[in-house]
Amino acid sequence: MADRVHPRADSPPVTGTATSGHASEPAKSDVGGAKPIASFEPKPQPQSGTYVIQVPKDQIYRVPPPGNALKYRNAAHRKNRGCCGYCCCMTYIISFLFTLIVILGIFAAVFYLTVRPKAPRYSIDSISISGFNLSVSDLSPSPEFDVTVRAENPNKGIGMYYGKKSSVAVSHSDVQLCTGVLPSFYQGTKNVTVFTTVLKGSAIRLPDVVHDALISQQRKGQIPLKLDLKVPVKVRVWGIKSWSIDVKVNCHVTVNKVARDSRVLSKDCDVDVDPWWW
Repeated sequence: MADRVHPRADSPPVTGTATSGHASEPAKSDVGGAKPIASFEPKPQPQSGTYVIQVPKDQIYRVPPPGNALKYRNAAHRKNRGCCGYCCCMTYIISFLFTLIVILGIFAAVFYLTVRPKAPRYSIDSISISGFNLSVSDLSPSPEFDVTVRAENPNKGIGMYYGKKSSVAVSHSDVQLCTGVLPSFYQGTKNVTVFTTVLKGSAIRLPDVVHDALISQQRKGQIPLKLDLKVPVKVRVWGIKSWSIDVKVNCHVTVNKVARDSRVLSKDCDVDVDPWWW
């Protein structure tokens, strides 16, 4: 049996190939006819480094890093939740306003068809004047007017409370002659109330032009006067008392003379009620 020959350490390496762990075919040696020992090459180990992987463009997806995925989801959730909350809030507000308008419209329609509200009517029945002496040149008179007012409430389902903070003024040619107030009282439905109020002026400044106009108009028997009334009124409907409503009355009256026995020749009153149904 032939001995195995081991190569020396300083001998050149013997090259060979190996596949799947099997020895390669022995090579013939020129020295002594001995057969060299087959060598095995170790499997190549993967080297550390940077790898470049080419991926088709249509297969690239934007995916957040794992560390930011949770933050991204939370931010998106807050954004969607905020938008949803704002939209829901606006929807509730619009729905509430629409419902309120519909309810008020129905109530106003029922109220109008049931009560049929009408504006109150006013007129001046008589005026008694004292304190004027047009025969002398008195440019600072202190006149006194006793005015009888007729107030009519034509409504069958509305009562009226006349308040205390009222005012009445009589003027001629934009010069205020006297002032006063109306009495406070309650006027029921379908009611006519006649009352007299006393208006006074103290040492008013009467221009020469107005004094001369009064003398000329008295000779003709036609003296125009203007009465402005303003009174706060609260209406009562179905047992419910409303808030205060300002009733303004402007009356143009013509009398024959400035005296106690003066007579009303003509009268025309306009009523302005704030704010609503009349």
